[in-house]
Parts: sequence; C-alpha cells; structure tokens
Amino acid sequence: MKDSEIKNRIGKLKDEISRLRFAYHVDNSPTVTDDVYESLTRELKNLEEKYPQFADSNSSINRVAGAPLDVFTKVKHDSRMLSLNDAFSKEEVLDWEKRILKLLPGKDFSYFAELKMDGLAVSLVYQDGEFVRGATRGDGFVGEDITENLKMIQTIPLKLNGNYTGVFEIRGEAVMPKRALAKINKERIENGEIPFANTRNAAAGSLRQLDPSIVKDRHLDFFAWDLAQYADLDIKTHSEKHQQLKEFGFQIAPYEKKSKDLGDIFTFIGEVEDIRPKFPYGTDGIVITVDDNNLQEVLGVVGKAPRYSVAFKYPAEKATTTVLDITVNVGRTGVLTPLAHFVPTLVAGSTVSKATLHNMDQIERLDIRIGDTVVIQKAGDVIPEVVEVLTGMRNGKEKKFKMPETCPVCNADVEKKEGDMVAFYCTNKNCPAKNQRAMQHFVNAYEIYEIGPKILDRLKEEGLISDAADLFALEKSDLAGLERFGEKSADNIIESIASYKKIELWRFIYALGILHVGEQTSHDIADHFETLEKIRKASLEEINNIENIGPVVSESIYNYFTHPENTHFIEKLFANGVVIEKAKKIEGAKWKGMTFVLTGTLSTMSRDDAKKKILGNGGKVSSSVSAKTSYLVAGESAGSKYTEAQKLGVKILSEDEFLKIL
Repeated sequence: MKDSEIKNRIGKLKDEISRLRFAYHVDNSPTVTDDVYESLTRELKNLEEKYPQFADSNSSINRVAGAPLDVFTKVKHDSRMLSLNDAFSKEEVLDWEKRILKLLPGKDFSYFAELKMDGLAVSLVYQDGEFVRGATRGDGFVGEDITENLKMIQTIPLKLNGNYTGVFEIRGEAVMPKRALAKINKERIENGEIPFANTRNAAAGSLRQLDPSIVKDRHLDFFAWDLAQYADLDIKTHSEKHQQLKEFGFQIAPYEKKSKDLGDIFTFIGEVEDIRPKFPYGTDGIVITVDDNNLQEVLGVVGKAPRYSVAFKYPAEKATTTVLDITVNVGRTGVLTPLAHFVPTLVAGSTVSKATLHNMDQIERLDIRIGDTVVIQKAGDVIPEVVEVLTGMRNGKEKKFKMPETCPVCNADVEKKEGDMVAFYCTNKNCPAKNQRAMQHFVNAYEIYEIGPKILDRLKEEGLISDAADLFALEKSDLAGLERFGEKSADNIIESIASYKKIELWRFIYALGILHVGEQTSHDIADHFETLEKIRKASLEEINNIENIGPVVSESIYNYFTHPENTHFIEKLFANGVVIEKAKKIEGAKWKGMTFVLTGTLSTMSRDDAKKKILGNGGKVSSSVSAKTSYLVAGESAGSKYTEAQKLGVKILSEDEFLKIL
C-alpha cells in the first residue's frame, strides 16, 4: 500500500470507530457487536504501530471509552480506571511475558489468572464501610454517577462485612445473566423494540436508565475484580485482594488460577474455554496479572494500559476484513457460485480467507464490492459468511462484481434458466465441472481416501471447488465450519491433500482420467517420456511407438493433451502447488518384461502394496489373465482368474512363493 492509501485507511478507521463508539457509549444504540468494534480497533492499532508517522495521540485506540452522558452527574475518579491490552493467542501472551521479564531481571513472581466477565466496568466507593458512590468507567478519568442504579443490584453490598474505617474503592463488572437477557429480549421483540446484541450491551443500557426501578427489574449482578483503594490494610498481592473482596461480601468470578508457570495458565485457559458455553454469564477472556503489587508498581502503565496485566481474548465470532477478490466456481449442476477472498483474518478460533457469496442476489443485497471492508461471521461450527459491508470505509477505489458471461471452466456461454431469477448456469452439458465421476477418479488415483463422493458433492454445493485442481487450494478453515466436519476431519483432509502435491508422473497421468489409459499404460507413458512436457509435445506417431500402446489409446492420449480445457486444468493444478516428480528409469530390474496378475486376498500386504513391489522391480501388473501373463499371484479366495491361469498354463505363485522371489 502507498503512504497515501495507508493514511486514508487510518483516517477511515478512526471515523468509523468514533461513530461506533458514540452509538455504543453515548447514544445507547450500538449498531454492531463488540467483536466488530474490537476487530476495527485492532487493525487501527496495528497500522499505527507499523506506521508511527500517521499515529495520533487522540486516536480512538488511546481512549478507554466514550464521553459520559450529560444526563448523569460527572464523577472524577481518584485514580484512572485503566483498560487492558488484548492478546489473541498464546504467542502474544508469551511476547507479553518476554517484555515484562526484561523489566524484572532475576525477580521471582507468580501470575494470577481470572475470568474476564463481559459487562460494564464500574467503580464503587465505600467510606467507613458504607457505600457512598458508584460510577461508570467513562473515559477512565471521568465517569458517570450511577449510585442509585447500582444500589438496585443485590450482589453489591450497601455495607461491607466487618468494621472498617477509611476509603475503599472496589472495581468490578456489572453483568446481566444470559437467562435474564433472553427474557428481556423476548419482551423487547414483542413490544417492537430492538433486542440487545449481548449481555454487555444489556448491562450498559440498563445502568444508564434514569429510573432505578428498571435496573431492579432487570436483575443485574456484580462481580468484583480489584481493590483500587484499601485504606491501611496490609495487602501484598492481587490474589490477596480477591480474598479481601470475598471477606467484604462481594461476589468473585468462580474461576481463577495462581501459578509461576504460564503453562499452567494456558491449561486453565483451555479448561475455562470448555466451560464457557454453559456458564450463566457472558465472558470473553482471561485476565493474566503479575500477582505482586510492588512489582506492578515497578512495571507501571503505558498509555491506557498497565504493563503488569494482559487480557487473553477467546476467539471472536465476528471480525472485519478486506475483500481482495471475488472469483467464481462451478458446481456439479453447472450453477456458478461467487466466492469472496479476504485478507486472512482470525475469527472464532480459525483463520478465514474466503467465504461463499451464494449468488448475485446476495451480492446485490449486501452491495459488496472488491476492496470493501466487510464484517464476517463464524459462530460456533458454521461456515464463514459475510454479514455486512461497512460502506463508510470506502475510498472510491472499490470495484463492483459482474457475473462472467462465459464459464470459467470450459468457456461456454452462461445463462439464467427460465423461472430461476437467482442462479447463473454453464450451458455446456459436458463441462468438466459437472463430471463428478472424473473428480472422484482423480481423488482415488491420488489416494486421497479421506474425500469420498458425498464430501465432493458438499464442497461443490458450498461453492468451494469447481474441479479437482481446486482441492489443492483448500484450507482448513474452508472445511472446519461445514456441517459434520470437525477440526480433526478437516486436519486429516488438508494434510492428505498437501501430502500429494508432489506426485509421481505415472500417477499424475492416471489421475487425469484419460480415456483408455489405466495404471499400467500410465506407467508405460511415464517410463517412455520421463517428463510431462515431453508428453504434451509428443506427436500422435511418437505416442503410437510406445510398446503395448495401440492406435486407439494413442489417439485418446494425443487428443487429451491438445484440448484447451485439459491444458487449462493441468496449468491450474500447477498454479495450486502440484509438482510432478521426474519418472525414474528402472535399469536392470529383475522383473523387467514380466507381467503379473493379482487375485484373492494377501495376508502380509495389501494388493496395492504388492502392485507397488512389482512395479518397483520393473514388472507390469495387468487386471486380466492372458497367454502373455508371466505369473498369477494367488491369495486366499482366489476367483475366476485362478481357473483361467490354469487353463492357459500360466505359472501360479502362492503368497509365500511371491515373497520368496521378491
């Protein structure tokens, strides 16, 4: 990107984030979920770090929250309410650890990890044990006085347990239980009101109501997570603060862990991730803190965030990204499906780089263009989808997409069928993209056994592939979100495909599915020409001169490699990473010139393994017995081939005899 484009992108991000911030914090009418807001903020932060010449001290990322509402009394915090830096992977947490270890050379300390509740951060001030003031975070320096609303929350004690003198400031999270949110949203929908997007929005919206009775009816809860002021109490660690908060009578998030080893903390993060879906409150991560209060003072604060803490965030279900291109795949019925390609983006635990746009109707409804900033969604185990276009982020260089007039696979005309107002179809009945049997043959020849007919059908229906070459461009994120596809099966398929990107010449020829060309003929062609380029340039006469290849087979091979559709398919395989190994000449092999036929079940190896052994020693394998057959290898339950070999006087080998000569 040019400097002007980077500067323009940063400006667009600032404007969009400011708009969303006002809608959320001031106007009480959030238009997007927190995932989208955080994704935009993260992109802005990364750009300002990478291009400091365009950074701005008044940037949205340097503010904790929006301006307080004028309808509430403004309250100045005695000490700034900080925000936390986020980490979205274990690697980012380890990077945070490296930074603090440099500042604490030789220090022995522990980490304290606690559940990050998804609600509204508030400050509670107690004078001599009595609750005297409650306020929102606001911009970190000045918040809003919502004391009367907070008094309606039953889990906030109006008087601390025990006899205390002096000022105590407790900070924590006002949250709405998921069950309460479901009830409120049902009522709001029935009343024609917009439902809350999540528990955080619901808690924030409730506490900014002028009528405290509304807060009481919404059954909010409060979880304490810090003591900002604690008079003359002797408290040395953050974990001791938690213990003191319990003694005061506050509710603490139920999951926490103290350890000197981040490995234990990562295990804890994984355990909580399994529990989160059934937890009655919204959560979005784990806060990891250096436990020692004195060391926290040493580490200090940078900008808006403390060095001594980091928030590990669980994968968001929504994120923003940029559309790099829109391509078209052709399904088994000939329908053309547009596919959006994005800047790779982490969402819901996996990196997403493309998503189907289904049809032109969907593209026009979203008004999606190449170059647009879009919101993508991947909730749980569903395939990624584009749910919104952020039109305010456009710079005028975005390009509208048009459905091609000719098929991208075979170049035939594209048309809409009568009565179908949405789909575009390839008019060629013989389009390779419609040949499901050829695709399955290709997969079988490659021995990608994890991909069966149903999976091929599904991949084509989702618009992820047009032909077998597209398989080599698939990524784990394309599969993991499909129904009945899990992480393990997606891993197995992608690993299997990747392992066959480098392939022997004979197997590549066989996989192409050339008429009349089986495994043995594929070997003969590969042995004769040695490279694919020589095969593609060969004349009909040169092919016909190969031993054991007649004129009908020769013509089929020649026609295949001179057809434009097939040339395009082969080049597409190469473009997607397929590499063909040069055929190896087998000089002086002991079975050269011999032909074997296999029948029955072998106990020490599979028939495929036996076939490989024969070919590796220069022999040939045939599927039928003839007078030219050198040996019939007979396993258990040998069939009609055994009888035919006896009639023709062909030498029959038992499995043990075969192993001996091998």
